[in-house]
Amino acid sequence: MEIRREPIRVFEYEKLTLHKDDRGRFLLPHELKRLYDFNDRNGNEFFTGIRDGIKFKSYVGVIQIGGLTIEILPKTDRNRASDQDYSDWHGALLNMLKVCKFISVSTVSEASLKRKYNSILDLYFEMYLDEIEKLLRQGLIKSYRKQSGNVTALKGRIEFAKNIQKNLIHQELFYTNHQVYDYDHMINQILFEGLKVLRLLSSNPTIVDRVSRITSAFPEVNTLKVDNTHFERIKETRKTASYTKAIQIARMILLNYSPDIRQGQENMLTLLFDMNKLWEEYIYRMLVRSADSDTHISFQNKQKFWETRTIRPDLVVTHKIGDQKETFVIDTKWKMLDTNNPKPSDDDLKQMYSYNLYWEAKRSMLLYPHSNTSSEKFGTFWKGRENPQDNQCKVGFINVLNERNQLDFAIGERILFKIIN
Repeated sequence: MEIRREPIRVFEYEKLTLHKDDRGRFLLPHELKRLYDFNDRNGNEFFTGIRDGIKFKSYVGVIQIGGLTIEILPKTDRNRASDQDYSDWHGALLNMLKVCKFISVSTVSEASLKRKYNSILDLYFEMYLDEIEKLLRQGLIKSYRKQSGNVTALKGRIEFAKNIQKNLIHQELFYTNHQVYDYDHMINQILFEGLKVLRLLSSNPTIVDRVSRITSAFPEVNTLKVDNTHFERIKETRKTASYTKAIQIARMILLNYSPDIRQGQENMLTLLFDMNKLWEEYIYRMLVRSADSDTHISFQNKQKFWETRTIRPDLVVTHKIGDQKETFVIDTKWKMLDTNNPKPSDDDLKQMYSYNLYWEAKRSMLLYPHSNTSSEKFGTFWKGRENPQDNQCKVGFINVLNERNQLDFAIGERILFKIIN
């Protein structure tokens, strides 16, 4: 079996097969089988099965299968990619996750983002270990739990049948059901299960060493087969507030982990984000960052449309000019359109027409990512308003990266200029 050392990086909609491509990327048969199995269990949501391989969709993130790590990156054009493009978008994706708070802002500094992580997973693993170390330093919480067993002093409730069975010739002992106040409770058990998964999955020597040291410092707790119901049972209290971030990362790791019982060594962990939702969230946060006191950004709005159905534009911008307020609607689309001859779908345009009417907006914008600049103008809907100029929509394009090919944090200002001015 071939040993993997470096992660395979692909862009959305690229393919990986059993045959080496022009960049030397390929899958091994057992890796492809695991990917097929994973996709079948998830309704073919994350990629498409093709002959001898897979074709990725609009999900970005990372998949780890045994020694194989696949990092799926976003891309805003169809040009042939270079090594530098993969590196640039790796950094851009990390920053987008940071802005959208999928990565802790306090944990990830600009210096750490420039560090050569083996994959995005390594960054999450380090965040998890940082949180566990912090909890160990301040002291893990204890909790009461019931325990049955022999004790030398009578405490709790004696279980007579068990006591007779086990202590007939050891009358100095008592078999009781009693309360114990220690570290062996569900929350600590979840955190320890997360450490065990990291120990199985990570090939990064620094992370492996940290996991070993933290595991040896962790108090002894029972094994727990974790599922979603365990996380649903956790109630945040003043006592458990410091655990919140560690539990969030543990949930991500444990619920996306798929051990392969049959093969024993090809365990799988996936961390995938819908790029459409990530793009929407990112644009919202960039607009909020750029908005002044006269501009309000509203996210995930909705109004009743027909019977019990609603319509939901991504973003509603309210801009105050003197005593007047003007409303604009923005819908984000993570799709590739030709900037020279943009043709949004009829469904998207009909959607924007409805938004204009329901939010009493004179202008709206379909916002697409692209690496090229283009001239833009508002197009007119010919029905719905007495003056057609009061019912318009623009197809807008925005470059996600700046001139240094890094994520552009001034993107909010440029979007507001496109829609308001």
